[in-house]
Amino acid sequence: MQGQGGQPEAYCHRAMLDAIGYLVDNGIKWRAMPADFPPWDRVYAFFRRWRDRGLIREFHDRVRGQVRERAGHDALPTAGMIDSQSVKADAVVGAGTRGFDGGKLVNGRKRHVVVDTLGLLLGVMVTAADVGDRAAAHILLEQVAAAHHRLAQVWADGGYTGSLIEHCLGAFALVLAIVKRSGSMKGFVVLPKRWIVERLFAHLMRSRRLARDFERRIASAEAMIYWSMAALMTRRLARPHRGRG
Repeated sequence: MQGQGGQPEAYCHRAMLDAIGYLVDNGIKWRAMPADFPPWDRVYAFFRRWRDRGLIREFHDRVRGQVRERAGHDALPTAGMIDSQSVKADAVVGAGTRGFDGGKLVNGRKRHVVVDTLGLLLGVMVTAADVGDRAAAHILLEQVAAAHHRLAQVWADGGYTGSLIEHCLGAFALVLAIVKRSGSMKGFVVLPKRWIVERLFAHLMRSRRLARDFERRIASAEAMIYWSMAALMTRRLARPHRGRG
């Protein structure tokens, strides 16, 4: 099949994927797309189509299954972690989708994520930064439990205590286990399980488009996160495979 400009369709798709990956990694504006890639408006139309039809999440989830299997795990996860990250929002983000996180002193948006035990993304929900973790977790964990039927346990920090624990167990048959910080711990301490989700946040901040939230629409902000993680996983798959033995 021929794509636009007479190029094979597979070639056109690869060019679009590479262009969006470049944008996410380097943090450029859509209109600043280098001449080596297709015109910016065509790339954006491709991104918008994949965002609105859920294709980027479908692509991301397929790659995640391959990465898990290559690492010796079942493609379907059974355990994960939940946490959130507040990031500053650019001026293009309207007042209706931004807020102030008093704990982190950040004016912007908050990324609520669930990851598996390898630190791979299972679900993300972007909100205004003033939305509480427990309120967002009610929605996000329902979505993640519906998409990942084998998920049985999720670890979280002390911000997810209270009625949320009983709600997860009763509504989704999901055990929400709280990883508590010991009173004897002083300064920075790596907590069991929690470091896994922190590693994902560190990766997102290395994608310059995600160093702050530049997206007018919440759906675009979430899609950018899936693009970033899909790029990370495809790079892992491209590496020579080394067995455990």
